[in-house]
Amino acid sequence: MAIRTLSNWAAEEAANPLIPHTAELVVGFIAFTLLFLVLRSKVVPMFEKAFAERTDAIAGGIERAEKAQRDAEIALQKYTSQLSDAQGEAQKIREDARVQGAAIIEDLRSKAQEEAARITAAATASIEAERQQAITSLRNEVGALATELASKIVGEALDDQVRQSRIVDRFIADLEKSK
Repeated sequence: MAIRTLSNWAAEEAANPLIPHTAELVVGFIAFTLLFLVLRSKVVPMFEKAFAERTDAIAGGIERAEKAQRDAEIALQKYTSQLSDAQGEAQKIREDARVQGAAIIEDLRSKAQEEAARITAAATASIEAERQQAITSLRNEVGALATELASKIVGEALDDQVRQSRIVDRFIADLEKSK
């Protein structure tokens, strides 16, 4: 059995399950080609469209996130700038208020001193006027008493007004010298 014949070999070949029949190969190739063409024309574009949409959505999301990040940084810089400006302005307002307060205190102090000086001057003038009035009143009373007493001592009437005035003035001058 060492020699095989062509007919034996063909019979053995037909019986071999690992080698497909030619008709099966042709039908398989046609079915695969049809399936490939349908997938390439219908399914692949839908996958590519979904992939492009997903890529755009991700890229758009990243861009929006980057824009939001930039906007947040700009807002933070503005906030920091406004905060520092507000702190500087608050410091300036406090300093102005302190200066104004000191000026108001000094103004009130000077007004109080002026008022005290005015009251003192008015009181001094009033006291001086009352003193002059008291001196005049005392001179008249002392003059009248002195004239009356002198009239009684001398025994004559001293009715002359000019004479009375000179006597009273001399008497008062003598009293002031004796002090």
